[in-house]
Amino acid sequence: MTKPTNDLAFTREDLYGTTPEHTFAGATSFMRRKYTRDLTGVDVAVSGVPYDLATSNRSGSRMGPRAIRNISSTLSWGTVMGWNFDPFDKLAVIDYGDCDFYPGRPHLVPDEIHAHAKHILDNDVAMLTLGGDHFVTYPVVKAHAEKHGPISLIHFDAHSDTWEDEDGRIDHGTMFYHAAKQGIINPEASAQIGMRLANPKTHGYNVFDAKWVHDNGVEATAAKIKEMVGDNPCYLTFDIDCLDPCYAPGTGTPVCGGLSTYQALHILRGLDGINIVGMDLVEVAPAYDVGEITSLAGATIALDLLCLYASSKEQRQK
Repeated sequence: MTKPTNDLAFTREDLYGTTPEHTFAGATSFMRRKYTRDLTGVDVAVSGVPYDLATSNRSGSRMGPRAIRNISSTLSWGTVMGWNFDPFDKLAVIDYGDCDFYPGRPHLVPDEIHAHAKHILDNDVAMLTLGGDHFVTYPVVKAHAEKHGPISLIHFDAHSDTWEDEDGRIDHGTMFYHAAKQGIINPEASAQIGMRLANPKTHGYNVFDAKWVHDNGVEATAAKIKEMVGDNPCYLTFDIDCLDPCYAPGTGTPVCGGLSTYQALHILRGLDGINIVGMDLVEVAPAYDVGEITSLAGATIALDLLCLYASSKEQRQK
C-alpha cells in the first residue's frame, strides 16, 4: 500500500519534508504538519492560544489560530521564496493544537497559558505561538525567560504595549511594561518596530516607529534590530496590526500608516543569524477580514518566522 498523500495532519509518519495536498480539501493543521502532543524528536511545536479577553477594542482574535491554520494550506508547497529552502527539510515541526484554558475563570488563564508553554519548553522544543490577542505573549515569554534568562524582545506592532498599569491586571496594551519591570525582558537590548500610536514613555525600549522604517528602509531597520539585540536570546512577537490596514484589515485595533507586507517580510529576512529562541504571530481577527488577506499575511509571516528560526539555528551551529 502506498503512503497517503492527503490529510497529512493525521496520516503523516515523517515529521520532516513537504508533501503538497489539494489546497481546497483535507485537514488544515498549520502548514499540514502532523497534529500530535508527542514532543519526541520535535524541533518546533506550533501552538494556538485562542484567547481575546484582554482586548481593549474589537474582540475576535480568538478565531485567529483557526483562520491562520486554514489559509496556511495555500502556502504548503515546499521552497519558500526569499529563503530558497523548505524549512521542513531542516526542522521537525508539529502542530501541537491549542492551549486549553477555562474562560469562565479569567484570572487563571495567564497561569494556564504559562503552564502550556513551560511544558513544551521543558521538553527542549521551541515554540511558534498563534494568537489570540497580544496578551498571550506575556505568559509565553515569561516561560522563555525562565529557560533562557532575561529575553531580548523584537516587537512588531502599531502600539508599544508599554502603558503603565497596576500589577496583576490583564490587558493586551500593558504586558511589556510589566515584563520589563519584572526583569522578564531586557528593554535596553530590545527593539520595537512599526509603532504609530504615541506613548511618551519608552521604559528603556529602543523604538523604531513606522515613520523611521518608512524613512530609513528595511535594510537599515534590520541592521538596527540586530545591533540592539546582539547575541542575546531573542523572542520575536509580531502583532498583525503592525501592517497597515490595507494589508491587514482583520484585526482588533487597526492604525493607518503601517508597514506593508513586503516591508515586514524583508525586515524578517534581514534578521538572519539572530539568537531566536521563540516567536509568535498575534491579533488576527478574521471577522473583520477581507478576502482572508489578514489571515494570509499572518500565515505567511508565521512561515517566515520558521524559516528565520531554521536558518539562524543552522548558522549558529556551524
